[in-house]
Amino acid sequence: MINKSYSGKNLLDGLYLGVLSQDELKAIHAATVDIFSEYGILVTDSEARQIFKDGGCDVDENTKMVKIPEHVLEEALKKAPSRFKLYGRDKKYNLVQEAGGDTLWTNFGIGVKMSVYDESKGRCVVRSSTAQDVADTAKMCDWAENMDFYTVAVAAMDWTGKGAADVHSTYEAITNISKPVLLAPEAESFDYYMDMMAAYYGGDMEEAIKKPICSMAACPTSPLELGDNVCQMTIKSARIKFPNNIISMAMSGASSPVFLASTLVTHNAEVLATLVLAQLTEPGAPFWYGSSTTGFDMKRGTAPVGSPELGLLSAAVAKLAQFYNLPSFVAGT
Repeated sequence: MINKSYSGKNLLDGLYLGVLSQDELKAIHAATVDIFSEYGILVTDSEARQIFKDGGCDVDENTKMVKIPEHVLEEALKKAPSRFKLYGRDKKYNLVQEAGGDTLWTNFGIGVKMSVYDESKGRCVVRSSTAQDVADTAKMCDWAENMDFYTVAVAAMDWTGKGAADVHSTYEAITNISKPVLLAPEAESFDYYMDMMAAYYGGDMEEAIKKPICSMAACPTSPLELGDNVCQMTIKSARIKFPNNIISMAMSGASSPVFLASTLVTHNAEVLATLVLAQLTEPGAPFWYGSSTTGFDMKRGTAPVGSPELGLLSAAVAKLAQFYNLPSFVAGT
């Protein structure tokens, strides 16, 4: 049996690294409330803006800025569940994602290139990823006992330009692993994803919704913007109470302030604004507080996901999720 570690438990069995105090968490929350009430969030999707407006938010249709009153945020946080369940095609891999619960493990995603060994050249070469690579990485994670679920690792770039590359990635993922799958989909293909999951249950859509073998993911646009895709993914997922992982990818020094604490405020505002949209759409919609927020490498122009800054930010994000009693998802190793 695999031993699980637990997040948020007050156990002092060795070294303790405290990233944020309770007062610091409250300060980040207060700064987020200030952003919502004084400045707002840019929301490009008209349907989402209407949902915010109907929910009591101040919406400016000219600038597309949405201001969220504190009481609307607090109500949304109260309605968001602290736990939800994901299902594998093999029921032994069913899992519960909850605030302060098991620490679960998955691979990183979603790359567009692969480094593979070329026997003819006797070395590794970098090439665009394919649908077969999605299948192969899914099989690898199915085999790996330390992996609890599969995040679609790479994109089916061989289908790019031919249409529905994301649908082919989804198909290869769910047919090659018996564990739960995390998708990073396109909102316009949402119905296709649901049809594939329903097909696993013999065409029973109600069963597919009740026992999701996949969960969705979407990313705000830093700084402080909810684009069309994240809005529509949130709305479509919330309406059927389907698990949705909102992953801010703010880059400290590029798309967010250079100071890590300020980046956390930007990150927090993006995720919580999406949470408000989800709960205004359908109270009780399952919601992941997600992060792939990191620093920006000024010299190389990259977002390093193995940097010390990412480790600090991910630890802080996990503390914020616990502060809000939400399940969390963070990047990095």
